[in-house]
Amino acid sequence: MPPESLITYPSPFPIKVMGTKVDGLVHAITLIAHQFDPTFDASLIELRESKGGKYLGVTITVTATSREQLDELYRTLSTHPLVKVVL
Repeated sequence: MPPESLITYPSPFPIKVMGTKVDGLVHAITLIAHQFDPTFDASLIELRESKGGKYLGVTITVTATSREQLDELYRTLSTHPLVKVVL
């Protein structure tokens, strides 16, 4: 029997994405978020620059509907060439 999920579905789920601060990073993350959550609201994206200004932290909040959805979203974000880390 699989362990019970600590997340109640559906629920808002924040994901922090770190990438090199380049044109297109936020747009790419937004497109991926919409792919997994059609109700994704891009106006809620939070941005935070690194001290040196080389990296950008992008926090998105998606509506989590299943463990599989979140796993696939993390995998898709993690493999994007502009993304360094997904937390």
